[in-house]
Amino acid sequence: MSVTQLKNYAEGKWVNGTKEGETLHNAVTGAAIYTASSDGLDFGAMMQYARKVGGKALRKLTFQERGRMLKALALHLQERKEYFYTISAMTGATRADSWVDIEGGIGNLFSYASLRKQFPDERFYVDGEAAKLSKNNTFIGHHIMVPKEGVAIHINAFNFPVWGMLEKIAVNLLAGVPAIVKPATLTSYLTEVVFEEIIKSNILPEGSLQLICGSARGILDTIETEDTVTFTGSASTGKMLKSHPRILSEAVSFTMEADSLNCCILGSDVHPGMPEFDIFIKEVVREITTKAGQKCTAIRRIIVPADRVEDVQIALGKRLMSNTIGDPSIKEVRMGPLAGIGQRNEVRERVQQLSLSQRIVIGNLDSFEVLGADKEKGAFLPPVIFYNDDPFVKTDCHNIEAFGPVSTIIPYNNIDEAIELSRMGKGSLVSSVVTADDDIAKEIVLGTATMHGRILILNSDCAKESTGHGSPMPMLVHGGPGRAGGGEEMGGKRGVMHYLQRTAIQGSPTTISHITNVYQQFGKQHEYDKHPFKKYFEELEISETLVTAKHTVTEADITNFANVSGDNFYAHMDATSLEGTIFEGRVAHGYFILSKAAGLFVDAKKGPVLLNYGIDECRFTKPVYPGMTIGVKLTVKEKTAQEKRSEDDIAKGIVKWLVEVYDQTNETVAIATILTMVKMKNQG
Repeated sequence: MSVTQLKNYAEGKWVNGTKEGETLHNAVTGAAIYTASSDGLDFGAMMQYARKVGGKALRKLTFQERGRMLKALALHLQERKEYFYTISAMTGATRADSWVDIEGGIGNLFSYASLRKQFPDERFYVDGEAAKLSKNNTFIGHHIMVPKEGVAIHINAFNFPVWGMLEKIAVNLLAGVPAIVKPATLTSYLTEVVFEEIIKSNILPEGSLQLICGSARGILDTIETEDTVTFTGSASTGKMLKSHPRILSEAVSFTMEADSLNCCILGSDVHPGMPEFDIFIKEVVREITTKAGQKCTAIRRIIVPADRVEDVQIALGKRLMSNTIGDPSIKEVRMGPLAGIGQRNEVRERVQQLSLSQRIVIGNLDSFEVLGADKEKGAFLPPVIFYNDDPFVKTDCHNIEAFGPVSTIIPYNNIDEAIELSRMGKGSLVSSVVTADDDIAKEIVLGTATMHGRILILNSDCAKESTGHGSPMPMLVHGGPGRAGGGEEMGGKRGVMHYLQRTAIQGSPTTISHITNVYQQFGKQHEYDKHPFKKYFEELEISETLVTAKHTVTEADITNFANVSGDNFYAHMDATSLEGTIFEGRVAHGYFILSKAAGLFVDAKKGPVLLNYGIDECRFTKPVYPGMTIGVKLTVKEKTAQEKRSEDDIAKGIVKWLVEVYDQTNETVAIATILTMVKMKNQG
């Protein structure tokens, strides 16, 4: 049987290695299926190609355009997912395992596509609020964030060949940074299949992505200051890469997500018969058997009250006995093999090491059944559960990880012990606690948070909809301190920031407004004869301002608004109750001031403004009493175009307006940002 060589994608073309390279095997049958080689690739040239071609093209796009690009890519891959499932089975993954990898990865693309709504329709991001730096407001400071002009190098693990790639590239592509993907060679054939579809789609600008299926030894030799390196895998390999001379000399951003000894704690309040007990057992079993335990988030330490060890052991044993091991293409199979024979042998070695200080209570490495396959030719291994009777002395379970379906039951006598045992893992990606007592949950979370990147609290209220212990979510950070590497991935907007350079800028409000395309208060305003609500989206200009007529507030205004709104708060209605307050008399409702401001600036006739979309950052800064006169300055602050959802949809955009309400002394009494949806003139 001939064996196909996997292709690399470098400098805009598919490239075979000049040597045969490493042989890859079907995890189920042990048959040789591919070879992978990167011999002949010029990593330095690939890096330059990414920077000069891919990066340049991506930086020309706005966040909105990059987000729509990710959405199109997700839809394209989703249409081809069934083919990916057939290849995934050769890695030993069941349909459920593959779902996490394939559709979870595509889901990350969708999530980051949606995240574009939190970014402007610009090639850069304006971060935070302006800083007042002068008495007369002629000099301010702000922060902008621009894409780094480097390349992201993603060195991924073997256990999630699709998700590992897609969850990382979704972030750097939205940020406007190209990537070189280096999947673990063991399962790189699945990555290559998905990557090929990405290239075929022609959705991404050329140079945005490159692929190395074989060894990438030497790729860090040419990294530069603006590059970013992410690594997922063993802590030992990660530490070696992190200490590379170029990482240090060029101060390159390095994010590591290392395998860790994650734990799940059963609350001292939970007993057999309670829903939380069943939730705990189900969650632990799922994390032991999903991907045959080959997850960086898998539960390695099962921390339970000492008087419930036997109950937990019995319940786990019953559940695991019904776990069918075998060929993942068979419907009845619930757990497939490990990713390869080498991986199986390594896990066996770790089990032997752990056996020196604790005993196996569930499972037998030599006696187990496999359905539809040869357990010697395939990389099969049964679930193995240890019991450690003295975890503060016998500490191997806190230091040695068997990266497979292997875990240890660990007893505790009180909450303080549970917290300390959790922390003895020296830093993990995730921990979980199953309890019906929120006080226990709070104590454990606050006691363990410094040692875990994510903590899941499970009870009967949320278990049904919970995404589970082992599922990192796109909008939450994925990473952890200490042994887990100290890095962060994903995290929604936080993840995108890793690929942007934050720069402080200082100048006049007018200049900063021009640079950022966001109007800054006290900058120059421009008045026109035509009311801004009569203008289409394209016609509105940043800093364009409407100065309204004025209105003198009366006691009747306050009384009428109270009657309409039902807000009869004493400060508005009872002048005899104001002693000891900051008010000098009956004060106008803040919402009346805002409503009256709208009445002053709104143009009543039908025009391009379709609707009021919301209010942000509203503040009432000075009391308004009867007899005071107010006016409004309405200024175009920021504009974001929206995509049409269908051919029949109206072309439109969101306009943010700065609303400044001032009194007869020209002091600001209220300030807010309102959002309107405005029709575009061009409906093409």
